[in-house]
Amino acid sequence: MNPFLGEVIGTALLILLGNGVVANVVLKDTKGQDSGWIVIAWGWAMAVFVAVFTVAAFSGAHLNPAVSVGLAVAGKFEWARVPAYVVAQFLGAFIGSFLVWLLYRPHFAATEDQDHKLAVFCTGPAIRDTAANLISEALGTFVLVFAVLFLAVSVFGLGALDALPVGLLVLAVGLSLGGTTGYAINPARDLGPRIMHALLPIPGGKRDSDWGYAWIPVVGPIVGAVLAGLLYLALQDPGNVNFR
Repeated sequence: MNPFLGEVIGTALLILLGNGVVANVVLKDTKGQDSGWIVIAWGWAMAVFVAVFTVAAFSGAHLNPAVSVGLAVAGKFEWARVPAYVVAQFLGAFIGSFLVWLLYRPHFAATEDQDHKLAVFCTGPAIRDTAANLISEALGTFVLVFAVLFLAVSVFGLGALDALPVGLLVLAVGLSLGGTTGYAINPARDLGPRIMHALLPIPGGKRDSDWGYAWIPVVGPIVGAVLAGLLYLALQDPGNVNFR
């Protein structure tokens, strides 16, 4: 399997299982309805675990443009390869969110709350505050990428045994930092499914896709990833980074 296809499949698995657990919790008449935040956080952690161990040997299992950028800033990934990885990650996000829509169509139809339907696809803030929401996404992604940098010893450094630590890392971010914005911490994870929400016919109707907020889960994670990469470089060799 080539790295591009690995990123497509891995990100599709990530979104299928991650957004799938959100659908199971927030949509009406599912077996998991109203099971709560802890179930969502664990579901996303296991989604990361499954996706990473499935494709790590083929692509390094970035599955996230912020991770690709952070690795490139830290010198662990070639900048020339970042665009292809990002395209693959968005394709995977489109596929994964489409499959969640297909699987849960009867439950979308049974759900009256259109905010809940949107939440199956993308994140939104608990309290809408632009600066605070941006900081939340940047800080959550900073923690994710900074920790991943110490796991990824090479471009293809993440293996199956490293998948569980990455899943637990995402669990920690979700439980501790995710209550403010829903911890997108991944531009493809949020924007790709948000686009699918806008395009797909949602049974029972839908609201707008909250485009006014959509830039925050894109810009925040990229800022956090760049800062994580710079700090990693500074810790490895302070002479490599000039903050002036």
